[in-house]
Amino acid sequence: MVWQRIVSSSAAQRVLRRGTHAWFLLSRGMTLGVRGAVIDEAGRICLIRHTYAPGWHLPGGGIELGEDALRALARELREEAAIELTGTPVLHGVFLNAHASRRDHVLLFVVRQFERLGEKRPDLEIAECRFFAPDALPPDTTPGTCRRLLEIAEGRVPAAIW
Repeated sequence: MVWQRIVSSSAAQRVLRRGTHAWFLLSRGMTLGVRGAVIDEAGRICLIRHTYAPGWHLPGGGIELGEDALRALARELREEAAIELTGTPVLHGVFLNAHASRRDHVLLFVVRQFERLGEKRPDLEIAECRFFAPDALPPDTTPGTCRRLLEIAEGRVPAAIW
């Protein structure tokens, strides 16, 4: 609880975000991450809310050294959303995430074959994980998330920028 109050302040969020990206810049020439647009049989989309950044996002995170993109996606979905892949996700696109840094790239996969491993409990990183109908997304869903979901829903060609 105390940790969540500390990281919920906007100043603390900026420091954590900048510190994380500074570390990645020092340890990696380019950052590469994965996100999953997890869509259930009812067409609802899985979104997460971090403890350290505002808004609702698609679950995902960084690819670790020696890890391939699909293993990273599977790991991140388990950690952030208590979701286990049961089929092969489809790559939707590769995006420059200039909001994070000029070196950050995101691989977005559409996930339709999965199993929920139970309710995702809040932890130090994830404040909340929920499924939403496409026409009832939370008002603070991030713009990049909204753009990607529209591309997927409408079968549009993905933009290059997150």
